[in-house]
Amino acid sequence: MQQIPVDTVGATLMVAQPPQPKYANQKTQERAADRQTGEFLMTLDVLFVKDGNAEVVKIAVGESAISGELTIGTPVGLTGLIARPWENEFNGQKRHGISFRAVAVTAQSVGAPKTVKAA
Repeated sequence: MQQIPVDTVGATLMVAQPPQPKYANQKTQERAADRQTGEFLMTLDVLFVKDGNAEVVKIAVGESAISGELTIGTPVGLTGLIARPWENEFNGQKRHGISFRAVAVTAQSVGAPKTVKAA
């Protein structure tokens, strides 16, 4: 499957919806897991603002790769963000889109004091 790296340098990223469990099957509440590691996946909506354009994207990430308090409006850092185009057919209708996956999501502190070295 094709993977496209997403450049987040210069972008403002913040939580639009906090992390929720990702389900492979909503009806049975079967949790989605990473195919390689077996780790359960979470999804969160992130507001991605760059070059005057804003978009909310749903990002999947491993449960253990979420760090910090991720509430609405929290600035975040995304490590290893990739986009994957997908296509499927259900009930005779073709659907397609782009899914996003990150290696890690980390809460960023706002206005943290910068360390200044004495001369």
